[in-house]
Amino acid sequence: MSARDAILGKLRASVPVDLAAQAAALVAGSERPPEPAGSLVERFVARLAGPSVSATLDRIDDATALPDAVRRYLATHALPAALYLPPAARVAALDWSGFRIDAAVVPDQVAALAVAKAGVAESGSLMFETGPDAPMLPNFLTLHHIVALATDDLVATLEDIPADLTKHRAHYWVTGVSGTTDIEGQYVRGAHGPRFLHVVLVGEVRHR
Repeated sequence: MSARDAILGKLRASVPVDLAAQAAALVAGSERPPEPAGSLVERFVARLAGPSVSATLDRIDDATALPDAVRRYLATHALPAALYLPPAARVAALDWSGFRIDAAVVPDQVAALAVAKAGVAESGSLMFETGPDAPMLPNFLTLHHIVALATDDLVATLEDIPADLTKHRAHYWVTGVSGTTDIEGQYVRGAHGPRFLHVVLVGEVRHR
């Protein structure tokens, strides 16, 4: 037996036999926060309306109604029917007739659409993935950030995000509009990103 093996053997012998089991039990038995009243959708919607998120909301039955929902939002803000669309096939397949679609985003982009991978009811956060069909930059340059989110992609807490969603691509999170109090302690909305966040919930919850 080498000196190294002897030292490691002594170290192993000094560790309680059940240490690994104790550690596993601690991890498995970690406490979850109490489940608040209301459905995931109700809790998520309430969080969106809160001051920490300050988002607006629309509800549609299915994705085919998304262009009309976007049109309603733009009209509410007296904006032209023009926006940036991500180059995703499922978005391009919708009927965007009557819109001016911007193929590239510019620093003064007025409106951009994005599709969130998940939403967290506890915080009102939205998770996005990056990739050729989901570029990140438009979501930070636009003034009006319009986000489509399927109700089936809502989870209760951050820890409930399915692990397979975060394996293959980089992800980032958005919780509300951009804001800062760096200048004389005065709140400035839209200082480092979108000034407006509008979430379009698509569909009804079927699996929760």
